[in-house]
Formats: sequence, structure tokens, C-alpha cells
Amino acid sequence: MMKQILMLMGLCALLCHTSCKPKEGNKEESSKLVVTSPLKMDTAITSEYVCQIRSIRNIELRAQEKGYLQDVLVDEGQFVKAGQILFRIMPRIYEAELMKAEAEAQAAEIEVQNTKSLADRNVVSKNELALANARLKKAKAELSLAQVHLAFTEIRAPFDGIVDHLHLKLGSLVEEGDLLTSLSDNSRMWVYFNVSEPEYLNYAAEVKPKEKIKVDLLMANKALFKHPGVVETIEAEFNSETGNIAFRATFPNPERLLRHGETGTILIREPLKNALIIPQKATLEILDKKYVFVVNKDNVVQLRHITVGAEMPDLYVVKEGLAENEKILLEGLRKVKNNDKIAFDYEEPKSIIAHLMLPTE
Repeated sequence: MMKQILMLMGLCALLCHTSCKPKEGNKEESSKLVVTSPLKMDTAITSEYVCQIRSIRNIELRAQEKGYLQDVLVDEGQFVKAGQILFRIMPRIYEAELMKAEAEAQAAEIEVQNTKSLADRNVVSKNELALANARLKKAKAELSLAQVHLAFTEIRAPFDGIVDHLHLKLGSLVEEGDLLTSLSDNSRMWVYFNVSEPEYLNYAAEVKPKEKIKVDLLMANKALFKHPGVVETIEAEFNSETGNIAFRATFPNPERLLRHGETGTILIREPLKNALIIPQKATLEILDKKYVFVVNKDNVVQLRHITVGAEMPDLYVVKEGLAENEKILLEGLRKVKNNDKIAFDYEEPKSIIAHLMLPTE
């Protein structure tokens, strides 16, 4: 009986010893951390700016004469051509004034002819002829004025564009200066965005005087506008309250997709040559400064401050503090302390960064 008990105890010990061995191996394997290196490559960073979209021409159309709105010949949102009649104010009074002015001009012309005939025979003085000519000029001026007043009863489009909201309806009594509608020329669009003083100085230093920087427009629905634009002008003064200065980019708009008053985001891509890239998750932030754990030749981690030159989704461009061939801790940064010796698995930086968001030039 004792022999059987001893055999049973030995078997249990063997089983226990066998089952413990894999657990120790797993523990050692799980304690390994992941290490990688910075990757040097050509890439690009994208700066984003909230923008306001404006038509190159957006004007108010107002009545220049008083009267009843006789005809409304367009509808809201309609595309119109330059010279097309949009509104007509009842012209009868102005037609009558024109007829009266024409008659007075004819009478003045006849008076000049008669006076000239009499002056040639010395029946009347030269001054009488001069007065007759003056009355004729006055009558012609009043005729021209009457023609202008009559022309003002027809409101025409000064350029090709899209009609906005109609403020008055058919039959309304219109006063001089009343707003009828607005007209937008959307063939090209001006897009305004604000740039900080440091970014402006960088732009001024890098862009040649005759060079125009290309930009893209991300619309409100997060779709990229298919026509790129160029920055053409910069305002003269900085806003003292915000410290920003306004840039204006011009975009072609052949399909008339963009409308006056829209908003969006300007995207400016800046190419980077031989940039040193590391994943953001390989860094620690301490008092607004970025740090990484560098693994030395003895597998000891040492905390090192780095300077970030640019930021991209999931990635940092390192300006100072790291070399291309150095190893940095990628995962488990919270599990180690400075000068700890670690066991690690090394992963190639190309493999790591391939799974992150990396824009290419």
C-alpha cells in the first residue's frame, strides 16, 4: 500500500513539473517588449485651415427708379447671362417724360434754325442765337436724362451669374434703392483663410516672389474639391486681436459646384525630404516635451528628449534628438523605468509605419 502511495506522489510531482515548464516559457516570452527604429524617407505634411468661400463678384441689384414691379423675369437660383433683363418697373411715366423731352428738343432745334436765319440777316443779335443754342443743349440734356430714367426701368444682369433670393414680388411698389436680389459670379471662387504669424514668415521665406503655392479644398461634406487652387494674394495687415493674416486662394469652378458663403478647409501640402519618422505611440509627453526610450547596445533603456518638427496622423517628424540607426521602445513604455535592462523583439520600421497613416510626397 505504501509503495502505491509513493508511486502516486511521484506521478503527481512529474505532472506538476511538466505543466510548470511551459508557463515559465510563456512568462519569459510575454515579458519581451517591442523595439523599432526611426525611418528616414521622403514624405509630406498637410496643414489645415478653416476657410470662407466667396464669389469673385457678388453684388446687390437695387431699383434705380420708383414704380410698380411690372415683370419678374427670373427665378431664385437661375443662371443668367450678362445683359439679360431680370426685372421691369412699370415704364409709362418715364415713356411719357421721354416723349415730352423729345418734343422739347425738336422745338429747341427749330428755334435755333429760325434764330440763325434771322441772325444771318442781322435781324437779331448774335446773343439771341447763342441763347437759342443754349436752350437746345439743355433740351438735349433733358432728353438724355429721360432716356436714362426709362432705361432704369429695366434691371439687367451686369455679368453672367446666379440669381439669389428675390426680395420683392410681382406688383410690389418699388422705391428707389430697394433691394431686388443679389447676383453671384461663381465661375471662379475666392477662398479666404487665416494664417498665423510664424506660418506666414515660413511661407515668405520659402516661396519665391513670382511663385504661387498650390492648395486643395476640403468641402463641408469632407469630399475633396477636384480642382486645385493657388494662393494669389495676402492682406496687408495682421489682425491685432488674433495675430493672424488673411490669405486668398483662387479656385476655378466650371461646374458651379461652389457657392458664395460656403465654408470648408484649405489643405496645404509641404514636401519633406529625408524626414526622420517615428510612430507617435513611441513617445512620452512630460511637461509639454516629447521623450522616447532609446535602447543602447547593452539593451538598457534611456529616456531621451526629442524635438518634433512636424506632426502627422499617428506619426511625428523628428527634428532633433534621434539618429536613423538607433533603437527606440515602441510598446510597453509605461512598464519600464530609466536605465532598466529589457528583453525585446525588434520590428522593422517599414513594417510598423506601413500600418499607420503616412502621406507620401
